[in-house]
Amino acid sequence: MSDLAIAAKGLRKSYGDKTVLDGIDLAVPEGTIFSLLGPNGAGKTTTVQILSTLITAGGGHARVAGHDLATEPQAVRAAIGVTGQFSAVDGLITGAENMRLMADLHHLGKQEGQRVTARLLERFDLVEAANRPASTYSGGMKRRLDIAMTLVGSPRVIFLDEPTTGLDPRSRHTMWQIIRELVTTGVTVFLTTQYLEEADELAHRIAVLNNGTIAAEGTPDDLKRLIPGGHVRLRFTDPGAYRAAAAALTAATGDETAQTLHVPHDGTQRDLHTLLTRLDAAGITADELTVHTPDLDDVFFALTDAPATSADAPANGAAPTKETVR
Repeated sequence: MSDLAIAAKGLRKSYGDKTVLDGIDLAVPEGTIFSLLGPNGAGKTTTVQILSTLITAGGGHARVAGHDLATEPQAVRAAIGVTGQFSAVDGLITGAENMRLMADLHHLGKQEGQRVTARLLERFDLVEAANRPASTYSGGMKRRLDIAMTLVGSPRVIFLDEPTTGLDPRSRHTMWQIIRELVTTGVTVFLTTQYLEEADELAHRIAVLNNGTIAAEGTPDDLKRLIPGGHVRLRFTDPGAYRAAAAALTAATGDETAQTLHVPHDGTQRDLHTLLTRLDAAGITADELTVHTPDLDDVFFALTDAPATSADAPANGAAPTKETVR
């Protein structure tokens, strides 16, 4: 298991009679992006808080970056970086000063801190804005600075808790590219997000959290194959061709007015090839063919309940409130 950046078994967390995590298992390989999805209140932020040592688990055990969470919390903290839902950037000082402050917190020497600061400001395209107060930065710039600050300590594992919430589409895509580049350097990213497209674009593996348990886990394609509803849509301009296809494809459902057929499809190349071979054998040509497969939206709605009215617990251990729902 030494190739796992995060290994958790039976993690539990409750607040009074509210069970937030009910014995979840996680296995995140090094150098990958792992995404945790779930409705508000499912336990995503609580999971991040436990794995990043902000709160303690009520049961189970975990290792992060090779260190035991319970017995080696300081070693875990030295190996990780955390970017939370809300920016840690101090708007009253400049971007460069934020970076130097983080370097001081990591006990880097003056020259080393300056070197790291300069390198990361350049990497995140913040050189021109470095001497401006961070309060003047756009949302995307603040998020880039936030992640740059997280990287000052050269973490092996980074927790990104909804890093693109509130960003415009262009800034979101920029952040996606940054996350991909992080992984090419060997960093492991543990991502929670409200955007299913984001998880689909980025994650090597996804776990769906619901009611404190893992409802399903796998690659994005694995999860999509769990959900029925894939089909091929065939449209015809010739009524005769439509009727011939409807007779040849007995499993299809049709709309005679629109002259379209929907043929069940499992998403594989072999299944599509079989369909096309049957059409060719019958001498039928469709004017339009479209393959429809379930997406992560379908997976999410099939595997999760309606959003919870109670919430993940805050880091200070107080009872959950609606304001902390994530």
